[in-house]
Amino acid sequence: MTRSLQQWLFWTPRVLVILFAAFVSIFALDVFGTGYGFWETLLALGIHLIPTALLVVALVIAWRWPWVGGILFPGLGVAYLVSMWGRFSWSVYLIMMGPLFLVGILFWLNWFYPVER
Repeated sequence: MTRSLQQWLFWTPRVLVILFAAFVSIFALDVFGTGYGFWETLLALGIHLIPTALLVVALVIAWRWPWVGGILFPGLGVAYLVSMWGRFSWSVYLIMMGPLFLVGILFWLNWFYPVER
């Protein structure tokens, strides 16, 4: 495998997780239009940012051990599916789970084909 492809396999899942975490964080902004007071808004924001925190923690772990990322991210996708089953249409599940499974596959490939030093 070429070094450029190995570099691509190293950086792509990491950048995708950062972008996906930013995307998920956007949904936390709805707490500002609810009319809560300062502390209630702060608490609601913290609760809404829990999925983003899970993604960041998983990324920190996967950055060091890519094979764990190959397990963690699809696991987060399955956890999302189980916890939200029946609330949305299939397209929402695809949008939320698809990137997690893709990133998991890319982390697994990064572990299988590491960057040669």
